[in-house]
Amino acid sequence: MPPRPRATGRWLPTALRASASLLIALAMTACAELPKNVDRPESVALASPAGTTLGDLVAARRGTAAAASGFALLDGPQSAYGARLALVDGAQKTLDLQYYAIHADASTGRLMRSVREAAARGVRVRILVDDFHSTGRNALVLQLAYEKNIEVRLFNPLAGARSSTIGRVLNSLGDAKRIQQRMHNKLFIADNAMGITGGRNLGDAYFGHGDAGNFVDLDVLAAGPVVREMSKSFDSYWNNERAYPVQSLVSREELDKIREKARADRDQGKGSSDAPKPPDGEPRPSGGAFEDDGAKAQADAQRRARVWDQKALDLKTLPFTWAPATLIADGPAKIAADAQAAAGPAPSAPRPPAGELPTGETVVEGLLQFIGQARRDLLIISPYFVPGPEIKKAFADARARGVRIRVLTNSLASNDAPIAHVGYARHRDEMLEMGIELYEMRSEQATVGSALGASGAGVTGESRAMLHSKVLVLDGRLLVVGSMNLDLRSQEQNTEIALLIRSTALSKQATDLIETSLREGAWHVEKNPDGPGLVWRAPQGSGLKDAHSEPDASVGLRMLLKVIGPLAPDSML
Repeated sequence: MPPRPRATGRWLPTALRASASLLIALAMTACAELPKNVDRPESVALASPAGTTLGDLVAARRGTAAAASGFALLDGPQSAYGARLALVDGAQKTLDLQYYAIHADASTGRLMRSVREAAARGVRVRILVDDFHSTGRNALVLQLAYEKNIEVRLFNPLAGARSSTIGRVLNSLGDAKRIQQRMHNKLFIADNAMGITGGRNLGDAYFGHGDAGNFVDLDVLAAGPVVREMSKSFDSYWNNERAYPVQSLVSREELDKIREKARADRDQGKGSSDAPKPPDGEPRPSGGAFEDDGAKAQADAQRRARVWDQKALDLKTLPFTWAPATLIADGPAKIAADAQAAAGPAPSAPRPPAGELPTGETVVEGLLQFIGQARRDLLIISPYFVPGPEIKKAFADARARGVRIRVLTNSLASNDAPIAHVGYARHRDEMLEMGIELYEMRSEQATVGSALGASGAGVTGESRAMLHSKVLVLDGRLLVVGSMNLDLRSQEQNTEIALLIRSTALSKQATDLIETSLREGAWHVEKNPDGPGLVWRAPQGSGLKDAHSEPDASVGLRMLLKVIGPLAPDSML
């Protein structure tokens, strides 16, 4: 999604100082257009994983559970990163990666080096990334498109030079509806045998190596039949007219210039001033990831050392839970092509790929149907929780049936995009009146893993924690892990993806992690029993006192949000 404004003390002055640059960028890019008649050869996933190392491993481990798929929750940064390394190392035929954002930093650098090595041994690599943030240093990943056995495509691209996000956005103002819609899906698939989905993009802040903060996230590693549904969803995006091969949008010479600028900035001890704010507002990476020479800053060297110390998971011994599952995914037609942008969403294909929702439905709407089946308990994690009318109705109906609903979201202080907190806060009283139990994550954790269980060990140093997981547990029997938030942006604009797994064992595992976080890492928000307003009950064992205003947030930040908040509609948050 286009980045939500970060309401920091420097935000407004920076915007004012940038006004002249905006006008210059607009003049320079006003004539840029997307290319026409683009050659995009179709390709599809490996027909069968049989005969590959990963495919044979899945078959051997599945045993008699032929109709079921295998799942392992990746609740800590080490396991999430190690699983991706294991898939790259184990791939023999194909690697398919689909992401909203891929950062140029140490974590991605090591991972992409392994991807290059896989391509060198004959693995066909397809990388599909949303185009909004592929500017400045983050454009360096596009260099992979010029290597043998690697194809890179950009989804829903913006026209204009990649030296400036601002210039590209200004150039696309006439197509504002289309550029507001982003591909938010996350997939990492090897040999059509094993795949990962969940909330994480690729970058240091997702794997416990961010300097200013790290994301608390949850992925799931899948094996077996459901992976074929994941691959079909990937293929539907890869072969879509909105997916542009890198070579049609950016030349090798342009990428060389971007690389040289990144090197110059690094040697001068500064970040790239033209680089965009990272997706979802997470901390900007501080080291070049796709450069193999030159002196590194000490902090970057230490980060890279920690990254290279991480090991691939042993997929032969990793515990899997075998259970029925399905994938639900928004179709790429949810994002209108150029010619259709003014006319509204494009129609879905006559027969969507397996797991793709019918015309008129979205992943979020599908989840609301499942919420309608709840009879006892709903546990929800949504980093951005901005409930629209349909979401509120689903909750009200569930509460009328006696369903207990607990929601964990970001606090104002932990929210990487504080302006989004306004959309949640304006509905907070109504949610509490409805009987929904609200929890807001603390912004400071000794380790990121303490927010979702002890398995996050390995994250070094004190760090600001920012909630990024997207999870739903229904009645202790159905687990949903995906890329979606419960907000209007996920429901109406971005494309999303989610795995629905029917397993009491996995549901219990996720519930235990979430309930630990509710007790020890989150503020419990309640109506103030002694008067008007709200009270934030401090987490158990934190040594903190209850609060009567947004905890850990500065007065300036709270005031700024009160001024800006009323001007921002829920659909834009």
